[in-house]
Amino acid sequence: MSRLETAERAGLKLAVLCRTAVIGVSAVYWVAATTLIGASVSLTAMGILASLTIYGVIAYFLIGTRLDRWWLKYTIYTIDILAVCAAFALLPLRQGQDIPQIIAFRAYGIHFLFPLIAMACLSLSWRLVLWSGFVALAGWFTAYWWVLQDMPRIIEWRDFPDDPTTADYETLFLSTEFAGTGNRTGEAGMLFLASAVLALAVYRARRVFFAQLRAEQAREEAQATRERATSVLGKYVPEAVAMRLVNDTQAMVPQEVHGVVLIADIAGFSDFASGKPPTEVIGRLNDFLDLAATSVATHNGVVILFTGDGLLASFNTPIPIETPERAALACARDLVAHAHSEGFQLRVGLASGPLAAGSVGSSERQAFTVYGETVNRAARLEALGKELKAAIIADTGVAQTSDEIELTLAGEHQLKGIPGSWPIWTWRPD
Repeated sequence: MSRLETAERAGLKLAVLCRTAVIGVSAVYWVAATTLIGASVSLTAMGILASLTIYGVIAYFLIGTRLDRWWLKYTIYTIDILAVCAAFALLPLRQGQDIPQIIAFRAYGIHFLFPLIAMACLSLSWRLVLWSGFVALAGWFTAYWWVLQDMPRIIEWRDFPDDPTTADYETLFLSTEFAGTGNRTGEAGMLFLASAVLALAVYRARRVFFAQLRAEQAREEAQATRERATSVLGKYVPEAVAMRLVNDTQAMVPQEVHGVVLIADIAGFSDFASGKPPTEVIGRLNDFLDLAATSVATHNGVVILFTGDGLLASFNTPIPIETPERAALACARDLVAHAHSEGFQLRVGLASGPLAAGSVGSSERQAFTVYGETVNRAARLEALGKELKAAIIADTGVAQTSDEIELTLAGEHQLKGIPGSWPIWTWRPD
């Protein structure tokens, strides 16, 4: 069931409850007033009021059940309005007194129908409001026409003299034969006009409701998209970092920044995998890589790529952090510990310097990557760890700007494919 249908049914139940309460209170008031003035209570009128009250109670409990039908609300208001109109046409003003029925139209008037039209608005159905106005217009004129048929003589405004005196007004306007068809027409016109305006107001309210509903659905869809993106990114970066990536459209634009590249690789993985079932090897590797990705995310880094039995991560891109060297070195130490807990030996290369970072790929599929001399240097440092028998191998940029662990200077070394000699710093676990 849609939210609007739920609101319509709740509003209709409220409207039926209100009209039933109004009819019940009116019945009590009418009986009390009639008794106080010494007149007899019409059993017919009492029967009609009681029937309308009981009918309202039954309709109230039917709304929203399997017995509910679309025409039920139209029937409720049609019966109510026609009952009021019938009362004007058929019920005598006083029992036992010969008072022309036309006096009921002049003494009480069409305003008795306005509350019914107003209560129809609670249903949030502009069609019901307009229908109620139409039924009121037709029922009022039918009742009026019925009463006119029993009048032997009818006086209208046109029967007034061209220059009427006060006595003429008193004689004609207060006459029991004065019908005032023009007044009844004006009353009915105002009632229908009010119904049309109320129907328009309800229609506008529904439009606003639908607009708000569409806006809310759009917000929910956007939020769901963000949550899906965050769920995917959250495997590699913290939730706050993932939300920033989702919200910041410039975060993935290619740019050059200063950052740190971390390249990790399991030492002797081929020997480890030899002779073992592939499922066992993959299971053990996945356990470690899951711990590794969590560690990178914990230190505000981003896993750029899984390299079989290792990974490549960046710090300070695409998410800016204040101390990428310190974060990268702390992450490297945790990765070595995680690898040891899984029975692996890990080598981690850390290089600090300029990075070209951003999205690359086709118009349909893209990937975020980092490239440049700093990436190559991190790869060469990781490979050098095999020769130096070290777990963490870092350049001077990382060693001099981080106090997370104590690194040892291992001299200057040539790095394959990179000109010059480079001071190398290493760390070995106890």
